Amino acid sequence: MSVKVERVARPNTDQPLRGRCVLVTGGARGLGAAISENLALAGARVTIADVDRASAATTCETLAGRGLDVSFQCFDVRHEASVTEAVHDARTAMGGLDVVINNAGIDITAPVDEVGATAWHDVLMTNLFGPYLMCHAAVPMMRAGGGGHIVNIASTAAKRAWPNASAYHATKWGLLGLSHALHAELRDAGIKVSAIVAGGMRTPFLLDRFPDIDETTLQPPENVANTVRFVLMQPDGTVIPEVMVLPMRETSWP
Repeated sequence: MSVKVERVARPNTDQPLRGRCVLVTGGARGLGAAISENLALAGARVTIADVDRASAATTCETLAGRGLDVSFQCFDVRHEASVTEAVHDARTAMGGLDVVINNAGIDITAPVDEVGATAWHDVLMTNLFGPYLMCHAAVPMMRAGGGGHIVNIASTAAKRAWPNASAYHATKWGLLGLSHALHAELRDAGIKVSAIVAGGMRTPFLLDRFPDIDETTLQPPENVANTVRFVLMQPDGTVIPEVMVLPMRETSWP
């Protein structure tokens, strides 16, 4: 799969994350778009990565139109060659790679005996294998650069369980475990690893699949994006390995 990097405006502003080079997977819509916007507003140079080229281009154009330093890539986090190429291209285009946000994720809602092997496998590959591939490609660059930060977007599904979501739970529990394992493994190299345990959000991820959901039990994705920025802004000697961000009326948490 070919990977195309398109870069646009680079504002010269004095902002807290100015100059940080960030790659956000699943960055075209929902939480990923909110994270991309938030970090770009804080001065980061953001590459919006998504499997949906049209959506990634639209989000990029919208943010670039506001003078933010953004670009976009189209690749599938399930495919090793595409991930490796995309990560290297992003580093080349931005002049470095300081932060990877593993946000891309999918779900399927059905009893385990009704979920086909292909569908279950797709969730596994996107939600868990994809972050591994991103880390596998990015960590050598971060080591060579003297440090970096990996942020994994987990879920309350990594802490509790409800029916008809076996694949999603398995991958989010796995992602949380991967995140803590890499925190222990990489901190001596100056690489921080953080997991954001996000509660329900008003994003297409839920709203498109559950049109009758009570939106008052959900939080805006901007609140979670603010937490991502907070985690990235900790001093060099401090890391937040895990933080939970819930709406006040979160239904999956007591």
